[in-house]
Amino acid sequence: MAEEAQVKILTEVQSFLSRSPHKAFVGGKGIEASNGETFETHNPGSGEKLADVYNLQPADVGRAVQVAARAFGETGWSKLPPNERGVLLHRLADTVEKKLPILARIEALDGGKIYSQAEGDVKNLADTIRYFADLAQHVQRRSALAVPQFDAWTVRLPWGACGFIFPWNFPLLLVGWGISPALAAGNTVLIKPAEDTPLSTLYFAQLAKEAGIPDGVINVVPGFGEVTGAALAGNPRLERMSFTGSPEVGRLIGEACGRNLVPVKLELGGKGAAIVFEDVDIPETAQALVNAITFHTGQVCCDATRWLVHRKIYDDFVGECVSRLKQVTVGYQLDSATSMGPVVNEKQRKRVLGYLERGQQEGAEVVLEGGAADVAGRNGHYVKPALLAGSLDNVAAREEIFGPVAYLARFEDESQAIEMANGTDYGLANSVWSNDLDKARRVAEALNAANSWINAHNVFPHGVPYAGIHRSGMGGGVLSIETLFDYWRSLSVVRPR
Repeated sequence: MAEEAQVKILTEVQSFLSRSPHKAFVGGKGIEASNGETFETHNPGSGEKLADVYNLQPADVGRAVQVAARAFGETGWSKLPPNERGVLLHRLADTVEKKLPILARIEALDGGKIYSQAEGDVKNLADTIRYFADLAQHVQRRSALAVPQFDAWTVRLPWGACGFIFPWNFPLLLVGWGISPALAAGNTVLIKPAEDTPLSTLYFAQLAKEAGIPDGVINVVPGFGEVTGAALAGNPRLERMSFTGSPEVGRLIGEACGRNLVPVKLELGGKGAAIVFEDVDIPETAQALVNAITFHTGQVCCDATRWLVHRKIYDDFVGECVSRLKQVTVGYQLDSATSMGPVVNEKQRKRVLGYLERGQQEGAEVVLEGGAADVAGRNGHYVKPALLAGSLDNVAAREEIFGPVAYLARFEDESQAIEMANGTDYGLANSVWSNDLDKARRVAEALNAANSWINAHNVFPHGVPYAGIHRSGMGGGVLSIETLFDYWRSLSVVRPR
């Protein structure tokens, strides 16, 4: 029976891939690019072409925004009571879970993500939809104001058509984090997936239609960032915009939105620190950080890429990390023995290798040599995990590499560790590792970032705000009630008595 189920999954995945060229999803139906232009998407683990996808042009994006704006006013989605919207969103979450193996396999093929990790991302998508659908039903949207001689109150209302541009590292998970609060609040959405990983999002859009989400409420406009993404970010009919990606592109998105006075949320990169004190369990902490830096091949914006280790345990800790990193099996993402898959494309592979070379040229000590990795029978984009050490002025310690590379440095005491961790232009996430919880709390609260974790890294429970400051972002975070409030505008009503 299990074998029959597997065959059925593979058949459905292959049937979906064979629909190439894949159309955009606008107003509940597929549309082609007006000029017929397409682009290719490839399997990062094998280098093989998966499908062609239409590259939407600026005029196509403009029409899609009009569709989303009309759907906001004409489908009744924005006027539905939160519980009725919640019913439809729960149906969508149920449909996602029903199709979890198909979505996960598409995600793994398109993004190079290990299958078990892709499964977790799909489950997170369903959980996030449910979280915001339920949260919206328990928020008091109308609040009376105590104002002498007036009856006054505020009411929270949905904005309208909201745009989202997502990166290639977590396509479905970030779709959930982004659009779920917007939909639960009554908005319509336009999604521009990364050109490297559009397929799972296009499949998800079809599931939304199956689940009964009204046409035009969820729209997907695939294409290249400089064409399709720029057209979406610069559209004046959008009511809100959200971008997840690099600080460099985030600045361009912010400028485009600023010209149209469109509110924008920017979730950008990071150069997180893990501060490891001398009282930790060395093997346990080493394994946790090895897991963090190799998870999705280090292509995680909030990863711990600077390991600051107390001098008393530095040598033992580094030795333990090297030993465990040497046991990491680099391989094809759908092979069960693989513990770290490929990076997303050859450009990213060259980026990682380039930073290793530049770091060494600037004097970094090579603790564990990384470099290109060969996987038998696979012409994919593989790299080995690497450890560098030395001055934090090194380029590999300052800039985001987005690969399985950590940079090590010693510290003497608590104040020095805080100073070192805060010596960056980024401000996303750090972690503190110690059995002294009072010290851990004190240090965690002293770090210049939007998120601090204690004795863990990359932890995202629903209900806890996750955001960035400085080069890591602006305009609000995700995963909490604050995010839901971002997608309601406030209206004040006043009547003289």
